[in-house]
Amino acid sequence: MSYMELFKVPEPTPDLSRKAAIIGLGESDFHDDYQAARAKAPGYEGHTSESLAVIAFERALADSGLTRDDIDGLGVNYLYGGPTAEETATMLGLKPKHIVDRSGGICAGPLPVAAKAIADGKCDTVVLIFSAATRSIGRKFGGQTFDNGAPSSYYYHHPWGWSSQAAHWALIWQYYQQAYGATEADLASVAIQMRTNAMRNPNAIMQAPLTVEKYLASRYVVRPLHLFDLCLVNDGAVCLILRRSDLAKGLAHVPVDIGGWGHSAVTANKMHTLVRERLRPQFQESGRQALAMAGIALEDVQHFEGYDASTIHLINHIEGHGFVEPGAGLEFCKSGEMDVNGSLPVNMAGGILSGSYMHGWNHVAEIVRQLRHEAGPRQVKDVQVSMFSLAQTDQVHPVIFMRGEQ
Repeated sequence: MSYMELFKVPEPTPDLSRKAAIIGLGESDFHDDYQAARAKAPGYEGHTSESLAVIAFERALADSGLTRDDIDGLGVNYLYGGPTAEETATMLGLKPKHIVDRSGGICAGPLPVAAKAIADGKCDTVVLIFSAATRSIGRKFGGQTFDNGAPSSYYYHHPWGWSSQAAHWALIWQYYQQAYGATEADLASVAIQMRTNAMRNPNAIMQAPLTVEKYLASRYVVRPLHLFDLCLVNDGAVCLILRRSDLAKGLAHVPVDIGGWGHSAVTANKMHTLVRERLRPQFQESGRQALAMAGIALEDVQHFEGYDASTIHLINHIEGHGFVEPGAGLEFCKSGEMDVNGSLPVNMAGGILSGSYMHGWNHVAEIVRQLRHEAGPRQVKDVQVSMFSLAQTDQVHPVIFMRGEQ
């Protein structure tokens, strides 16, 4: 069981495709806040989840061109605790008529839930806020170090002795090395590509160039995974504003339609499926659902954002969804196919390995910029269809996005 099982993702039916669109985007200052916190800059006091949420919301509202009176739906997620949605509404000066129940932890599920609420007529314009003051509260990863009443994010360590997500990815990477003869230098290409992408994003946390030599010289976190194989830990918030599609035209930006979604979870042979198959059955099934709902083929996806909790996990996405055959993902990356001018640009803002650890919400934010054609030097040329894929330990949640009509 995981965060995403705390609420039911709506069935991915074609009649729900493109009924809602993202029309507002706001993010906090990931890079500046991280640098200030690391430098212990004079006067810098850090953030709370509430202060981060306010920053992201105000920026999203300004970005949308709407007013507070236009907002009639709200969903909030303070990853490590915070005010309720009702309390947040008061804090932000909103009067929503519909509260999106449990807007999820990591992103993917909240978007279908909000889109379904709009399609059902419960509201027309929904604000979704994700906020996590991860560094400021001293969040530690590894073992059962946090309890928010939800199932442990490290539930898998109980039967098998794994004590952290890093250990989980390390076991998968060890198997991959044995199966396909891959090396640590091969895996370095993924970290380097994410860093290259991040260097084109001024709000990305990591901006310094990364080389194979620097990667190999970095410390192991869980052998054979190095420091650069694992995602960042930082404070931040993201706010997305969704609106009924027929009301999303004529606003400040091109709307980004939610075209389709899917969901598939491991139900049997868990160890075999996680390590040997690397969730490939779940990637295939959930991807099939999302593409069918959107009415497109995998070949129509021009830009991909994958949940890169670790370098090898991003390769799991690329291979699992079928963009390349199993075992071919690292060569695909090394040959530049995941770069902005490659055949499948991936994680253009640096993902969570080098961009910002916003639990998938920053991946969706980058999709919004890409489909608006506002991503500057990392813009994927003429992109019309993007795919986001979030895979937790035992389940996969892809979402298809399409450039709408202004």
